[in-house]
Amino acid sequence: MSNIDRFSIVTLIFFFISTIFVIHPYSFHVRLPWIGRTRLTIGLMTAPIIAIAILWAAQCLGPTQIRDGIVGTDSIKPYNILILFISLAYMAITLDVTGILQAAAFWVSNKGGDNGRKLYFYFYLLLTGISMVVGNDPVILSGTAFLVYYTAATNLEPIAWLISEFAAANTASMVLFVGNPTNVVICEGFQVNNAAFTAYTILPFLACSIACFAALAFQFRDSKHVPPKLNITGQLDVRAVLRDPVSACFGSLLLGTCLVLVIVLSFLHVDVWKITLPFAGAKFIFDLSWDHYRFKTGRLHHPGEEKHEAEDPAEDTDEPMVSALKRAMSMPNDMEQSAISSLTAVTRSEQPNKSEKTFPHLSSPVSTSSTSVSTGPRLFPKQRERFHDIHRALSAHFPTFFTALPRLPFGLIPFAFSQFILIEALSHQGWIDVFASWLVKATHRQMIPTIWIIGVLGVILCNIAGTNIGATILLTKVVRAAPDFPVSSTRAAAIALAVASNVGAVSFTFSASLAGLLWKTILGDKGIPIKQTTFAFWNLLPILMMTGVGLAIVTAEMKVLY
Repeated sequence: MSNIDRFSIVTLIFFFISTIFVIHPYSFHVRLPWIGRTRLTIGLMTAPIIAIAILWAAQCLGPTQIRDGIVGTDSIKPYNILILFISLAYMAITLDVTGILQAAAFWVSNKGGDNGRKLYFYFYLLLTGISMVVGNDPVILSGTAFLVYYTAATNLEPIAWLISEFAAANTASMVLFVGNPTNVVICEGFQVNNAAFTAYTILPFLACSIACFAALAFQFRDSKHVPPKLNITGQLDVRAVLRDPVSACFGSLLLGTCLVLVIVLSFLHVDVWKITLPFAGAKFIFDLSWDHYRFKTGRLHHPGEEKHEAEDPAEDTDEPMVSALKRAMSMPNDMEQSAISSLTAVTRSEQPNKSEKTFPHLSSPVSTSSTSVSTGPRLFPKQRERFHDIHRALSAHFPTFFTALPRLPFGLIPFAFSQFILIEALSHQGWIDVFASWLVKATHRQMIPTIWIIGVLGVILCNIAGTNIGATILLTKVVRAAPDFPVSSTRAAAIALAVASNVGAVSFTFSASLAGLLWKTILGDKGIPIKQTTFAFWNLLPILMMTGVGLAIVTAEMKVLY
């Protein structure tokens, strides 16, 4: 602690203050000239950046720490991680736009029939399998909306199905190193080969996945959550929701080839962004070319064409999926209101206003802006109208790209860079060395204590250290800075952290992961407000079982290897 001074104390305080605002954003209104009354939010997008600005002004960090937070240190390259995930996200989300994930869900629904418990298990397997390949974000984007519609159509209480989806998506992301940004941080920070990462995590994943489903099945054993028999009167039309079979086939082949090459070329120590970015570029060119061909051949609606008026709001949004559900489930016209009543009974929240749409568009972007204009004059109205006209025309001409664009996790870029910079500030002020010395004293450099301390700390810090990304960056730096740490303990810490950073998303706060914040926002848009206490209550048993079982398997693996 001899190197800790007032600058160090201030840096640590602002690090945790920024984390508090990430967990609980604070909004307030101000009136600005020309713009009018505007709501400003200090939260995920703004809090870390404001903290960095204050620390820079207070001379607690400088240009070197900002540069290191962008370029990277200790083999961790933030730009490599972000290019990788934006590239993979584009390929996965444009694949989802084709309707292939909804078609898979329909196929599984048909296999499960009207057996509620069998279908609950089948959906868990499906979401787990998809998340292993494309990561958790596409599953959260598409699967959440599907389950909202599905549970409403069958008059199910959705909480059991939504919690299962969230747990399956986040647990399965530990298998491939590209499944979660935290996995890439661990692979680069601890010099773990990409293929070896999967070899290390496959057994903990299987154990965690089984333990998670056992916990879910136990706590949702009541028939009010998962009834033995569902209200299903027909088969779902799988083909109806597969909007673009050609693009679905090409996108699946391209994504699969990319993932295989990433694993194979990892033995040659090639930066992963150099592999994923060309594949994403190829998918982008294909999307534009294929949409242009469909537009010119009349397979797409041209601007100005009149669309059929839907009977309810749902018909204007996800019309293939909702229409198919209505036909198969005999969904009544007043389904929306009855579904909302049952949903609010589960979540114990106030019933949404009847004038609000219960089914907004699945493709609606999740807003990450820190400001929103509520009143006041619009700036440049003619230019804005012209821009909207151009946007509508381009969206009609190239629907795949313009549907995927707002879904891309651009909010990850400033947030992740901010977390890297804040951790560099902590390192500059001596905190990483202090934490590393504490780790040595707590573990005595022994392998098994390291696994459990890093694993449990990882789960806890996911909730209080700026999502699982911040927790992973921090603990990776701490372990790397630990003096005279043996190779066996370092490798054990890496795999324990891989388990903790993924299952830690299934935790007590939505901000434990970016997927949690996205999941909450989508449900809010669908008229299903999930309280923080409800989320924490239903995740308590799964996270306890997964943490215990996962770290036990890591312990057994490390004992065999070392």
